[in-house]
Amino acid sequence: MGQVTIYLDNEIENKLKKAAKASKTSVSKWVASLIQEKVSTEWPENIVNLAGSWKDDFPSLSEIRATQGVDIKREEF
Repeated sequence: MGQVTIYLDNEIENKLKKAAKASKTSVSKWVASLIQEKVSTEWPENIVNLAGSWKDDFPSLSEIRATQGVDIKREEF
């Protein structure tokens, strides 16, 4: 397991400690999870599970087109 040293100003360090404490984890684990989130190349499972979940909430293409008026005559090429 690698180690990384970073330098933070006091204000950022205090915010980091508060964020880690609020999530009930160590500063090291909090930073590691943030890095993992930022470098991940896959969607989180809860997002993947959303795929298709709105299937019946949107009108079909034919339903959308039915609400439109008659199109203008187009030039022939």
